[in-house]
Amino acid sequence: MLRLVLDTNVVLDLFHWANADAVPIMAALEAGRIECLADARTLDELSRVLTYPQLKLTPEMIAERWARYRGLVQVVPDGEAPPLPRCKDRDDQKFLELAARAGADLLVSKDKALLKLRGRTRLGFAIVKPAAASARLVPDAAGV
Repeated sequence: MLRLVLDTNVVLDLFHWANADAVPIMAALEAGRIECLADARTLDELSRVLTYPQLKLTPEMIAERWARYRGLVQVVPDGEAPPLPRCKDRDDQKFLELAARAGADLLVSKDKALLKLRGRTRLGFAIVKPAAASARLVPDAAGV
């Protein structure tokens, strides 16, 4: 079973925007075909982001999205990450650390600072965009 770490923007794509690139990820998560991993820091960021005015979420909508996400993810305990490259955006370092600590297969992100790290160093996981993660879940969609 693939183990994924989703950055906060990808979580919003799944649970708020229903972005087409993320639909196969959501389907696989709901069907129990993949495992998505979170920790206290990534959950804290999501709870903060869900209150941003530009999302136009009511308190009920925030609670629903939070509960739905929290019910589908595996929470990983805090701990030390192995040595990792430094992400230019310090706020995104937590996703690298979580992926490394939890033994994730994929870190799914649209963040340019994270995506720039692809291929520059050896990591125990791949950093991919949502469409690439979806293609791994639905090989027919990728023409494979």
